[in-house]
Amino acid sequence: MNKEFFEAVELMEKEKGIMAEYLYEKISNAIVVAARKDYNGKDVISCDIDPEKREMRVYLRQNIVEEIEDEDTDILLDEAKKYREDAEVGQVLEIDLDTMKFGRIAAQTAKHVIRQGIKDAERGQIIREFQSKSQDLVTAKVSRIDPVNGNVTLEIGKGTAVLPKGEQVPGEEFTEGDLTKVYVVDVRETDRGTRVMISRTHSGLVKRLFEQEVPEIYDGIVTIHSVSREAGARTKMAVSSKDENVDPIGACIGQRGARVNNIVDILGGEKIDIVKYSEDPAEFIGAALAPANVLAVEITDAEKKTCQVTVPDHQLSLAIGNKGQNARLAARLTGWNIDIKPESGFYEG
Repeated sequence: MNKEFFEAVELMEKEKGIMAEYLYEKISNAIVVAARKDYNGKDVISCDIDPEKREMRVYLRQNIVEEIEDEDTDILLDEAKKYREDAEVGQVLEIDLDTMKFGRIAAQTAKHVIRQGIKDAERGQIIREFQSKSQDLVTAKVSRIDPVNGNVTLEIGKGTAVLPKGEQVPGEEFTEGDLTKVYVVDVRETDRGTRVMISRTHSGLVKRLFEQEVPEIYDGIVTIHSVSREAGARTKMAVSSKDENVDPIGACIGQRGARVNNIVDILGGEKIDIVKYSEDPAEFIGAALAPANVLAVEITDAEKKTCQVTVPDHQLSLAIGNKGQNARLAARLTGWNIDIKPESGFYEG
C-alpha cells in the first residue's frame, strides 16, 4: 500500500506539476485531522511521511500517568508497558496506529482535505503562472463566447481569463478553438480570488509584438519610447537606436515591410506609424504628426507642455486626421498638448 501511495504522489507531481513535498504536507495534515476525531479533536495524533524510505507512520501520543484524568491524552503505566517494556510514569508514549482502521468517516475527511489541498496547489500554481506573465504577451485559446455581453473566455496555460468586450478590438470576431494573442495588463488578488486583466486594445500589446518581431529591439539596440493606440484603427510608436548604423524605423518596418506587416496582420489591418524619437520636444512633436509635413513647432509653455504647430494649408486636415485622430495620437505619444494651425493662419470653414 505504501508503495502505491508514494507512486501515486510522484505521478501527480509529474502530471500536475505540484511539488510532492506540498502534497505530503497536505496528506499528513488530512490524516491527522481525520484521526483526531476519534480523540475528540485533541492534539494527540502525529503523521510522519518519509518519501526516501517510502514509509508513512501515524501514531498516537499519550502521557504515561498513575491516574487517568483524560482518557484521550493519558494512559496508565501497566497499559503502556504492553507497548514498551521500559515505559515510566511522566514519559510520552507513541503508539503506532493502523491507518486502515480509521473508519469510513476518517477516510472521507482525509480525501476531502487532500483534494482541497491539491486544488489550492493548482490554483496557486496558476496564480504564479499568471503573475509571471503580467505585462506580457500570451497566446490564448478561445473556449467560450458569451452571446449576451460578448465577453470571451480564454484558456491561458492551465488557467482561464475573461477578455471583456471593452478590451476587444472593435469589429473583431472570435470562434471557439481560435488562438489569439492578448496582453496581460495586471494580476490582482481580491477577496473573490485572483483577478486577471487581459486586453487586445492595450498599447502594451503592440509593444510586445514588436519586441518579438524585431531582433534589434530584443537585443536592446532599438528602444521603444512610447506607444499610443486607438485599437482597430491606428497606432503610433516612437523609437530610437543606440547604434548610429542601425535605422530604428527601418528595423521595425523590415525588408519590404515584412516585420510591420506581420504585426498589422495580427492586429487585423490596424495602421501603424513608426516615428523617430528625439530628446528635442519640437523635433519629436514634428515627427509624431506624420504623415503630415510640419513647418514649425513653437513651445508656448514648457512647464504645462503646450505647443503650437504650423503645417501647410493643404495638410491641415492630414495633420489633424479623421475626427482628430492623428493629432490625438501624437499628443498621447509625446505627452504634449498640441495646437495645430495652417501656414496662412486662416482655417477653412
